[in-house]
Amino acid sequence: MEKPQDHVYPAHWEADVVLRDGGTARIRPITTEDAERLVSFYEQVSDESKYYRFFAPYPRLSDKDVHRFTHHDYVDRVGLAVTVGGEFIATVRYDRTDRRGLPASAPADEAEVAFLVQDAHQGRGVASALLEHIAAVARERGIRRFAAEVLPANSKMIKVFRDAGFTQRRSFEDGSVRLTLDLEPTAESVAVQRGREQRAEARSVQRLIAPGSVAVVGTGRAPGGVGRTVLRNLLDAGFTGRTYAVNSAFADDRGEIDGVPAFRSVARIAEPVDLAVLAVPADRVPEAVADCGRHGVQGLVVLTAGYAESGDPGKEAQRELVRQARSYGMRIIGPNAFGIINTADSVRLNASLAPEPPDRGRIGLFTQSGAIGIALLSGLYRRGAGLSSFISAGNRADVSGNDILQYWFEDPHTDVALLYLESIGNPRKFTRLARRTALVKPVVVVKGARHSGSTPPGHSVPVRRIPDTTVSALMRQAGVIRVDTVTELVDAGLLLASQPLPQGPRVAILGNSESLGLLTYDACLTEGLSPLPPLDLTTAASPADFRAALTKALTNPACDAVVVTAIPRVGESATMDPTDGGALGSALREAVASAPAKPVMVVHVEIGGLTEALSAVENSPPTSTAADGADGTEPRPDGAPGTRSGDHAPATGPAPGSTTATGTAAAQRPPAAPSGRIPAYPAAERAVRALAEAVGYAQWRRQAAEPGKVPEAIDDAIDEGAAAALIDRLLGGGSDPGGAPLTAADARELLALYGIPVRQALPAPGPDEAASAAARLGYPVALKTTAPHLRHRADLGGVRLDLPDEAQLRLAHRELTETLGTAAELRPVVQSMAPRGVDTVVRAVIDAAAGAVLSFGLAGAPSELLGDVAHRLVPATDRDVAELIRSIRTAPLLFGWRGSTQVDTAALEELLLRVSRLVDDHPEIISVALEPVVVAAHGLSVLDASVRLAPPPARDDLGPRSLPSY
Repeated sequence: MEKPQDHVYPAHWEADVVLRDGGTARIRPITTEDAERLVSFYEQVSDESKYYRFFAPYPRLSDKDVHRFTHHDYVDRVGLAVTVGGEFIATVRYDRTDRRGLPASAPADEAEVAFLVQDAHQGRGVASALLEHIAAVARERGIRRFAAEVLPANSKMIKVFRDAGFTQRRSFEDGSVRLTLDLEPTAESVAVQRGREQRAEARSVQRLIAPGSVAVVGTGRAPGGVGRTVLRNLLDAGFTGRTYAVNSAFADDRGEIDGVPAFRSVARIAEPVDLAVLAVPADRVPEAVADCGRHGVQGLVVLTAGYAESGDPGKEAQRELVRQARSYGMRIIGPNAFGIINTADSVRLNASLAPEPPDRGRIGLFTQSGAIGIALLSGLYRRGAGLSSFISAGNRADVSGNDILQYWFEDPHTDVALLYLESIGNPRKFTRLARRTALVKPVVVVKGARHSGSTPPGHSVPVRRIPDTTVSALMRQAGVIRVDTVTELVDAGLLLASQPLPQGPRVAILGNSESLGLLTYDACLTEGLSPLPPLDLTTAASPADFRAALTKALTNPACDAVVVTAIPRVGESATMDPTDGGALGSALREAVASAPAKPVMVVHVEIGGLTEALSAVENSPPTSTAADGADGTEPRPDGAPGTRSGDHAPATGPAPGSTTATGTAAAQRPPAAPSGRIPAYPAAERAVRALAEAVGYAQWRRQAAEPGKVPEAIDDAIDEGAAAALIDRLLGGGSDPGGAPLTAADARELLALYGIPVRQALPAPGPDEAASAAARLGYPVALKTTAPHLRHRADLGGVRLDLPDEAQLRLAHRELTETLGTAAELRPVVQSMAPRGVDTVVRAVIDAAAGAVLSFGLAGAPSELLGDVAHRLVPATDRDVAELIRSIRTAPLLFGWRGSTQVDTAALEELLLRVSRLVDDHPEIISVALEPVVVAAHGLSVLDASVRLAPPPARDDLGPRSLPSY
């Protein structure tokens, strides 16, 4: 291993983290300039904690100690500090040692580690976060084990080590406990880390969205203006906590405004302030943030614009805003935000510019656009839907959709998560969180700015090398319902929040319009559903007729869902009955209440009052408590009938932050109480599209209940250690950070270590060399050009197959060089013939936005011209690869289409699993392309392969917890 230059400050070790209580802190390397901070920190540590650290009374640090603890080479001696407000609250240090415990350098791979946490900050998860980061640093520097000496009475520190999830050994020596931790991540350590991440981030959002007190900074002295509007909305919503108005221009004797206590600064407020809404000019924001930070405010909603959306100076101001807020332990929604809403009866928070807060409901809504947020709030309000919470993040400089998913995952008041996203700052984490959330409640996403180059101003995102269609496929693999428009977002949300998941695609259609029924039938076929013949009740049908027909349809075992179509009833006088809407709504609700739980939706044309009647039932609060679910009741991941609101919508359970590392608390919650609402739609196509999304999601839930696995058989012929050694040798010390391709021989050697043989191709610059190569390989052979412009282009004459003897080979070689160019230009090779089959392409690529992606398609026109390629995230399971090869449109060619021979799909699935394992085991591999892979009736042949390597990233998705920095 090449030793990094001593004393080069490793800036990539700096990280902002969220602690157990939801506050933030910064972790960074300790430098020589930290002497005073270290001394001040040590003075605030109790004598007991000092004793635990040094095993003896140690009241103060000597000058020698200070020098030792602030001078590091960042290789064999490393110190990290946790800071809040620029001051130390905790430190950790490791020293590399040899087998005798003496100071050492590489290749020694063990280090002594020691922690010290200020007493006032113990219990906040500081040591756990530090352990994650110092372990990642140690692995980066070639250290594989930590050793720690801990006094038996220091139970808190012993618990930190014990609960980390690393493989460990303990012994008792000379009155102390000696702990040895293997630093290689394990399934348990990753689960522990992600469980802590979820609890901390959920708590940080909860502090923002359920505050006990709110200060509006920038409240205008006269009615109107942003600050005064937010204050008015807080009061009108009936916020249950304390409210304060703050403006530096208030007169000293001004006691209140709109009945709210008024102050010139947050510092003058005698009580704690949990949340501050900033509505001041951009140049006044730093002063306001400092005022809030010094007072101990827990979070900020920054409505102020003029940041990254305004250009480069604004981007830097936005970065500084985040740095400043996090230095005080605060998180930010915004800047350029529209605000937040929490309809819980215990909170009733409307800290936004929305004049009409939504009704209380079961839908959580997150948007990155204020304008879209207004439109969505209005649409949901018109259609009688309620929200649990609403967050408009603006430039999402800090709090993002990932944080909100962490909160919603266990929020007992949210059954459906709706997100409008214009950018995804950490797509790998988003996919992981969305999949976990989708296992217990639906996640519906509409993505704006989908095309390259259209990232909205103010949003910093990784460069994406894969098309949006691929991103959509990967989202769906994670269980995300991806829709195209905000209208579809609302349509799907209404259905999922009020109805149970369908058990299948069979749809009953009934109504009083034959034409509308036929339109619905056609829409079902278009969306891939299985509609039953529509039942026409005729235009004279009464509400009682609808009730009877719906009851019969719901009790029909051949039906999984019902679409009711309705037009205004016309009597003998040819006039519309004005009471039809209310009466019909009541009749339909009565039928639903008395029948088995299946999703019901209504498509109606201009029936006044029907939408209101269908949504008139109040949202019921959860009827079960967390204790009620302690009887071992399991969730219903298949969406089986249960309560009317649907088994997919857990509604009770622990508050955010109480889950275990594996999320079992959420999985054990009982279903939600029924809402009694029936969603109504103005067009059949919209209703059926929403139903199709619910059917697809229910099917994903059923499959996810029994996750796929990686068969142990693929371990045969895999030599991970030898592959790692080969990669290290090929990368050497001076590799291009952007990656470099391997030679054909090196690629073949690497792939062979994972049981992926590549058929050998020998160079044939002249006819004699071609004949010699064919003699070695055996006839029949193929003669191919490998020039980039002719590679894999049999249609241009660059490939000659089934050459049976030397004469035919020499003739083919002459024809190639006469018609296509010189041998030096064509780079011809000779290869033995593979059994006939279907030519396919297998690829894996590491994308900055999506992570490792495995792709499959048929070679040639299907994939290159038609884009018929399927994708899955790595690591892939047996189920993933089986779905992968069956999800392309041309898949029938693999399964005996029109009498052709069915190919060996089992061998193809095994190959895909091996490629997935290869790129998952070795982050240095940034791309693999196997083309073509000829899949025959028995077995397959990889005819050509290319591999690119690059130095691995310093941190990956298995790295320590940290907040993004844009």
